[in-house]
Amino acid sequence: MPQPLNYLLFDATDEESGACAFDAMASVLPDHQRALLSEVRAVLAWATELFGSPHCAGDDDDADGWAFDLQASDAAGTPLAIAWDMQHAQVLLPGTVRGRLTLTLTVSGHRAFAETFRQAFPDSQQ
Repeated sequence: MPQPLNYLLFDATDEESGACAFDAMASVLPDHQRALLSEVRAVLAWATELFGSPHCAGDDDDADGWAFDLQASDAAGTPLAIAWDMQHAQVLLPGTVRGRLTLTLTVSGHRAFAETFRQAFPDSQQ
């Protein structure tokens, strides 16, 4: 079972087609940044392990696929380069972020993905 999530709380959006998106935003001070990035890694590693490589958002050809969008900014709102290194199962955030780190994570997929996500991360949904 994936690690419990303390920083990422997801809101779900269901579509009539069965597709679903889970959106989370978290903002932490420097002493909690490593824990937040660990949670992002846990979610993306879980999805990659069970559903394979993410597809491009909006690609409806893959009924069992999934996609994600990960963004980060510093305390001034300046966007930061953040990426998911699927090969090494790690979140890449170059440099040290001084002050508050804010990130958003959206994961989406079709019905099977959504049901499995809800089971894997039951306490992370508002």
